[in-house]
Amino acid sequence: MSYSVEERGRENTPQYRVYFKNAAGKYISPFHDIPIYANETENIFNAVVEVPRWTNAKMEIATKDALNPLKQDVKKGNLRYVSNVFPHKGYIWNYGAIPQTWEDPGHRDGDTGCCGDNDPIDICDIGSEVCSRGQVIQVKVLGTLALIDEGETDWKVLVINTEDPEAGQYNDIEDIRRLKPGYLEATLDWFRRYKVPDGKPENQFGFSGEFQSRDFAIKTVQDTHSFWKALICKKTDAGELSCMNTSMCDSPYYCSTSQAEAIVHSTDPYGDPEPIPSSADKWFYYEQP
Repeated sequence: MSYSVEERGRENTPQYRVYFKNAAGKYISPFHDIPIYANETENIFNAVVEVPRWTNAKMEIATKDALNPLKQDVKKGNLRYVSNVFPHKGYIWNYGAIPQTWEDPGHRDGDTGCCGDNDPIDICDIGSEVCSRGQVIQVKVLGTLALIDEGETDWKVLVINTEDPEAGQYNDIEDIRRLKPGYLEATLDWFRRYKVPDGKPENQFGFSGEFQSRDFAIKTVQDTHSFWKALICKKTDAGELSCMNTSMCDSPYYCSTSQAEAIVHSTDPYGDPEPIPSSADKWFYYEQP
């Protein structure tokens, strides 16, 4: 199935939103209405690109907003741009999330000893294409890294776009190590240090920073899908999360097409973008302990 996006508001402002539409042109939630699987038999997953490679704006699925559009994260009243920590420029992969997954903050992971971070599970696409914001791609899962972010389990799933010319050569985490030498080490280094310019300590990891296999990663994704199923059926307390969806008529959170249209049309129309602040291009250097 194909998907499209509709931008609202002015880019690089707190009002900017990216809403999603299905092939019929109807508004949907990328969190709840895009299926987790593109091909379940072959373990091919859908993934929503939030941040294209080499860019800095920390865009994310707005889990607490109706229809869950993409929006830029805000910290202390300012739009958030991920720092360039030498030698990394912006995000070093296409970064996004797998729909219909949820890292349950009420579930303590048996391997990491920490609860989930209350978000869909994250992906890092290592393919050669620089994707566009809001693009929905089909991916093969290759492995995962267990980031411990401020005491929460925040899985980072390494994937490759099935449309990548070299996708057939990648089937497990060791294929990345063999065919893209240094990429796993750079990924670990990026996640360890990316918050340091904000005055925070280096991040920690489960499994002593060792990447886990494809099979382990697929099971982790499937587990977060089961948590999401409980969430969307109201078997788990959603808290501040918006579970509004337009595709599951038996869900207590189902909304009609007209309701979804009213939500989108209540936001600011798309306008000329504001300039990206010069601080987003600043480079940070520091010695590792």
